[in-house]
Amino acid sequence: MKFLKSFGQFWYDFIIGDDWKIAVAVVLALLVLFAAMKAELFGDTGLTLLGGVAVVVAFAISLAIDVRPKRR
Repeated sequence: MKFLKSFGQFWYDFIIGDDWKIAVAVVLALLVLFAAMKAELFGDTGLTLLGGVAVVVAFAISLAIDVRPKRR
């Protein structure tokens, strides 16, 4: 049982890490990319560009949430 707990903790730390918002943003970006792929909206180059832009935008949004000033 200790092995399963340690294995789960490793994957949680590996995927989630320090900030769960970045992990959620990347998963949402990948879901958008998957939906565009299934709908055949773009070719290979378009999907590559969409995926790259989606991950960068998702990361930037999660970063902007973290650095915004705190309201009192």
